[in-house]
Amino acid sequence: MTAIIMLAVFSICVAIGAPIGTSMCLSSISALLTSGIGLAMIPYNYYAAISKYLLLAIPFFIFAGNIMEKSGISIKLIDFTQSFVGHVKGGLAIVCVAVACFFAAISGSGPATVAALGGIIIPAMTHVGYSKGDASALVATAGGIGIIIPPSISFVVYSSIANVSVGSLFMAGIIPGLLMGSALVIASLWVTRKSTLVRLEKSSAKDRWHAFKDAVWGLMMPVIILGGIYGGIFTPTEAAAVAAVYGLFVGLFIYKTLRYNELLSIIIDSGKQTGAIMWTVGNAALMSWVLSVSGITSALSDFVTIASGGNLILFLLMVNITILIAGCFIDGNSIMYIFVPIFLPVALQLGYDPIALGVVLVVNIAIGMVTPPVGCNLYVACGISGIEVKDIIRPVVPYIIASTVALLVVTYIPSISLFLPNFLK
Repeated sequence: MTAIIMLAVFSICVAIGAPIGTSMCLSSISALLTSGIGLAMIPYNYYAAISKYLLLAIPFFIFAGNIMEKSGISIKLIDFTQSFVGHVKGGLAIVCVAVACFFAAISGSGPATVAALGGIIIPAMTHVGYSKGDASALVATAGGIGIIIPPSISFVVYSSIANVSVGSLFMAGIIPGLLMGSALVIASLWVTRKSTLVRLEKSSAKDRWHAFKDAVWGLMMPVIILGGIYGGIFTPTEAAAVAAVYGLFVGLFIYKTLRYNELLSIIIDSGKQTGAIMWTVGNAALMSWVLSVSGITSALSDFVTIASGGNLILFLLMVNITILIAGCFIDGNSIMYIFVPIFLPVALQLGYDPIALGVVLVVNIAIGMVTPPVGCNLYVACGISGIEVKDIIRPVVPYIIASTVALLVVTYIPSISLFLPNFLK
């Protein structure tokens, strides 16, 4: 009965356009009231969910990403990559994906990556012959790499739920992120194989050197973050704070594109983004707790175990299908809190590494960012390019297919994710 009430209230809230966090809150409260548990545990659950030291990394990474975005690092990264591959056919598609990988190592957020790159790369791509729909679809999908390549807010959330090393998760996401980027490049080259695209002028060695010097400060941020974590210099949370300070230093004193009077607005924007995430995290944790105490989580885990028949291949297929469908309607952080308690025990029982499972979930969530109706990256890209969502649906399909192929490879060959964490142990 509790499950029916939660699902009914949640579905109604989503149908009338309520935010996902609010929908989870109201459905959880409804279930608590009707089950007789009462509301006394709500504040305790909120506090337990958002007071974790590890989650302090989220506002710092958001702040660092906003700082680097305002500092114009995206322009310098685009110029650097374009100087090497801009002259080949489809070069700007390669630039788009490569810079998305670079910026992913700064922002940790998919929508932030799309917002930082879209305003520059979409007009450039349309100028050389791409349609707005194709350019927007590629940018939106490439933006999903922002939550796979570290630092990743999604990995931080998964780490806090599954109680696994966030540093290992960060390293595990690098190769799958690059694999997904390669799949997107191949898909783009296939989509535009018959198109007439203008090739940019080939850059000289001198131009490439100057582009590298301009971009090196942005390229150093992931080196500082991951090098500091694995060098034992600071924790992931401290690394996020260091990234924020480094971003301020670069923006104010190196590039000098950041003004002191802009800092307040950056802080406010970062606070709003953090508040939205924490609101969702708190409500998702509350919903997860209600599902747990009512026995729904364990019942679903048992169902998954029985349905898969102890077959790891079938279990992983169930995970992917479930998360891909959920990604069409629910944001990534909510997915983590709802489904990790269901799938993680089964994965451990079947001998599947929890780090590899975290990567599989995050890659699924990255694809969910471009699957309507809630594909947030699609809306950001459409807002930048000035087209409607219906104009991007068809162009995004090849990139979703390419991303899904990468997902299946990562899922069924977990050594791809585990290679770097095991190598650096």
